[in-house]
Amino acid sequence: MDNCNCIDPHLPADDLLMKYQYISDFFIALAYFSIPLELIYFVKKSAVFPYRWVLVQFGAFIVLCGATHFINLWTFSMHSRNVEVVMTTAKVLTAVVSCATALMLVHIIPDLLSVKTRELFLKNKAAELDREMGLIRTQEETGRHVRMLTHEIRSTLDRHTILNTTLVELGRTLALEECSLWMPMRNGLELQLSYSLHYQNSVGTTVPIHLPVINQVFSSNRAIKVSPNSPVARVRPLAGRYIPGEVVAVRVPLLHLSNFQNNDWQDLSTKYALMILMLPSDSARQWRAHELELVEVVADQVAVALSHATILEESMRARDLLMEQNVALDAARREAETAIRARNDFLAVMNHEMRTPMHAIIALSSLMQETELTAEQRLMVETVLRSSNLLATLINDVLDLSKLEDGSLELDLETFNLHAVFREVVNLIKPVASVKKLAVSLSLTPDLPTYAVGDEKRLMQIILNVAGNAVKFSKEGSISIIASLVKFDSLREASTPDFMPVPGANHFYLRVQVKDSGLGFNPQDKPNLFNKFAQNHSLGGRNSGGQGLGLAICKRFVSLMEGRIWIESEGLGKGCTAFFILKLGIADRANEAAHFFSPQLSANNGVANFAGLKVLIMDENGVSRMVTKGLLVHLGCDVSTVGSGQECMLIISQEHKVVFIDVSVPGTDGYEVAARIRERFSSSHKRPLLVALTGNTDRATKEHCLRVGIDGVILKPVSLEKMRSVLLELLENGPLRALKS
Repeated sequence: MDNCNCIDPHLPADDLLMKYQYISDFFIALAYFSIPLELIYFVKKSAVFPYRWVLVQFGAFIVLCGATHFINLWTFSMHSRNVEVVMTTAKVLTAVVSCATALMLVHIIPDLLSVKTRELFLKNKAAELDREMGLIRTQEETGRHVRMLTHEIRSTLDRHTILNTTLVELGRTLALEECSLWMPMRNGLELQLSYSLHYQNSVGTTVPIHLPVINQVFSSNRAIKVSPNSPVARVRPLAGRYIPGEVVAVRVPLLHLSNFQNNDWQDLSTKYALMILMLPSDSARQWRAHELELVEVVADQVAVALSHATILEESMRARDLLMEQNVALDAARREAETAIRARNDFLAVMNHEMRTPMHAIIALSSLMQETELTAEQRLMVETVLRSSNLLATLINDVLDLSKLEDGSLELDLETFNLHAVFREVVNLIKPVASVKKLAVSLSLTPDLPTYAVGDEKRLMQIILNVAGNAVKFSKEGSISIIASLVKFDSLREASTPDFMPVPGANHFYLRVQVKDSGLGFNPQDKPNLFNKFAQNHSLGGRNSGGQGLGLAICKRFVSLMEGRIWIESEGLGKGCTAFFILKLGIADRANEAAHFFSPQLSANNGVANFAGLKVLIMDENGVSRMVTKGLLVHLGCDVSTVGSGQECMLIISQEHKVVFIDVSVPGTDGYEVAARIRERFSSSHKRPLLVALTGNTDRATKEHCLRVGIDGVILKPVSLEKMRSVLLELLENGPLRALKS
C-alpha cells in the first residue's frame, strides 16, 4: 500500500450509495457520449445550418463532460495519482469549454430567437395568404355568379322579363327562400309588392314609403340586414311555428324609367325600388360578405339593364313616331307638290289667258296713239294704255311673288347700263309726278360705275316700285333719288344679322335712297310695310291704288341680290325715306364696249321702217294673231298669219325673213315647229329669224327657246315701240338670245 501511490477517499461511503453513484455516472457518461453522435448525424443530414462550429464546440463540451463522469468511475475506490491527474485535466478542459460555450450562446441565442420570430412571421403571412386566397376564390366565385346573373338579366330588353329573371337567378344562386321586389307607386307615397319569387298571392300588397326601414335602405347603397318581422319582409303566410331566416334589403336605382306600367310613370319622385332577399327558415345559415356584395352588384346591374331597356323602348317609340311623321310629311309633300303643280298649271294658263287680252289692249292702244286723235281721245287712249300697263305690272307681280315663294325665280345676270336704268325710271315716273306737281331729282355720284352685271329688269322693278310709292303717297313737295357706291366703312355700319356684306374685287354694293315729302307712317306700322297684301292705311288707305305687293316683292328681289331694304319716317305728315343696298357685279371692258353702241339703235326707233319685210305669225289665238299682225303692218311689214304648226310648215318659204311663234300655252307645238324650221333651212343665211311670243318670264322658257334654235324671245303684252325695237335689233345685230319684256 505504501508503494502503490494510492489515494483514499476522505470520507467513508456507504457501499449501496456508492454503487448507485457508480451506476449513475456510467449511464451519464453513456448519454454524454451518445449525444455527440446524434449531433454529428443531425449536422450531416442538415443541408443548411449556419452554426456548425458552435455544434462542434457544444459536442466537445458534452464529450468532456461525459469523459469526466466516466473517469469519475475510478474515484469511488482506491485509485492512483494518474487517475487523479486525468480527472483534474478533464474537469479543467470541461470548465474551459463550458465557459466558452456559455459565452457563445450569449451571442447566438438572440439570432436563434430572431429566426424563431421570422418563422412565426412567415407562418402568419402564410395564414394571411391562405385567407386572401380564400377571399380571391370567393370573389372569383362571386364574379362568376355576377357574370352569369348579368348575362341572364341582359339577355332580354323587356323590363318585366328582366325583373322576373333577376329574382329567379338570385334565388337559385343564393338558395333563397324568398326574393321579392317592391316598386314605387305613381303617388310616390307607397311601395307595392310587384314581383315575388314564391308567394304570388301577396303581390299587390302596399306599404307606406316613409317607414324607417325603407328610409334606412334608400339612404345607403349597401345591402342592409333588416328584421324578418318588418312589413316589407313578411311576405310568407303565417302557417305554424318556424324560425325565419336572415333578411337583407337593397335599393334598386330606377334610371330613366318614364313609362313603366300603363304609361303612368312619367313623373316619379321616388328614384328607387326595394329588393328583399330571405335565407331559408329553420336554418342556422347567415349572410356572408361575398353574398352581400353579390346582391349589391346585381342590384346595380338590374338598374343598368332597366335603363337600357327603357332607352331602347323610348327609341323604338321615337322611331315609330318618326316613321309616322315621315309618312305624314311624305303625304304632305306629295300634296304640296300636287298643289304646286296645280298652281303652276293654273298660273301658266291664267298668265296666257290674261296676257292675250292685255296684248290686244296695249297693242291696239299703242296703234291708236299713232293715228290722228283729238286731245280728249288721246287722253282716253293714254289712260287706257296706262291702266293696261298697271294691270300688266300687277300680273307680273303676282307671278313673280309665286315664283319667289317656291324658289323657282332666278336672276338673269347680264351686263347693263346702270345709269340708263335710273334715267329710264325717272322718265317713267315724271309724267305722273308732273300731274301732281311734284319735283323729281336724280343724283348719281361720280364714283358710281356706268355699267354693271346683274338682273337689269329686277333692279328696274325695285327702283320703279320704291319711286312709284314715293309719287303715289306724295301730294306735294319733291322726290329725290340718290344712287351711290357703298364704301367699306359704310358696309360695316349697314350690317345686320340678316345682312352681312362682304367686300370683293369682282363686285360692289349699290346704295339707293328715295326720299319724298309724302304722308309718312306711324312707327307701329313699320313691321307691316313689307308684308304682302297688307296696306299701310296711314299712307293712303283705300285710295292708294296698290295691292300691297310691290314692297313685298322688292324685299324678295333685294334678298336675291344679297342686299337689304328698309324705310324710315319721322311720323305722319313728315314724309319717309326708303333705302336699299344690293350687290352688283363689275362689268369688264369688252362688255362695256359692246353696250356702248346699243343706245344708238334705239335712237333710230322712231324713224325705223320695215316696208316689204315678209313676216309670218303662228298663233292659235285669233285675237292675238290679229293684234300682232296690226303692229307689224303698222311698221310696214308684209304679214302672213297661220293658226297651227301644220299650216306654218306648209306656207313658210325663204322669202319670210322673220317668223313669230306663240309658245305661251303648255302642250302646244311651238317649240317643235321652231325645231322643224331649223331642220328645213339648213343654211343660216336662208333660214328666217325665229322670235318666240310668250307670257312666261322664267329662265326655263328662255333656255328651252335657245335650245330649239329660237333667235329672240319677246314677252306679251307687246306695244308698238317694243315690236319696233325687237325687229330693229334682230335685223341689225342678228339673234338676240335675250328676253325682251
